Amino acid sequence: MPRQDIIRKAKQDKRAGKSASTQAGEFVKDQIDKIRKGRHGARSTKQAIAIGLSEARRAGVDLPPPRKGRTKKSTRRSAKYAYEVGQGKRMPKRRPRVSRAVENVLKKEPRSTASHSALSKQARSAASRRSAASRSAAARKASHTKGAKVRAAAAKKAARTRARRKR
Repeated sequence: MPRQDIIRKAKQDKRAGKSASTQAGEFVKDQIDKIRKGRHGARSTKQAIAIGLSEARRAGVDLPPPRKGRTKKSTRRSAKYAYEVGQGKRMPKRRPRVSRAVENVLKKEPRSTASHSALSKQARSAASRRSAASRSAAARKASHTKGAKVRAAAAKKAARTRARRKR
């Protein structure tokens, strides 16, 4: 169950006009933090992200399930149910025994899946599956939505790191 402050942050993102994936990012970040603090683990970095996305869907973030051919049928079905719960089209079934069992299994999983290197590897492999044009377009869009102040700060930081590399 996501904390109330995470739901509040996601709603704040929605009001600011940010995308559904940005709103869902709050839940994914919370999941990573939970693993890093040792509350539970995850089999893989992908699993940690999937748990966060599922929580986001259940909390009402408008994040539709993945299209056919992208993921397994069971994953799509699970995402569809979570999405319907979040949109108020389905009542969630309370299953305390299943919930407890899942929690106990996750507690035995490794915590290293939320390390900086593991997340970096996951991000790199996810990016490599996209085309260069797609990555470039995303970067261009990100720079437009940043705002002048943040863009200036990013430019200054980039200049500093470039100066450091030349040494």
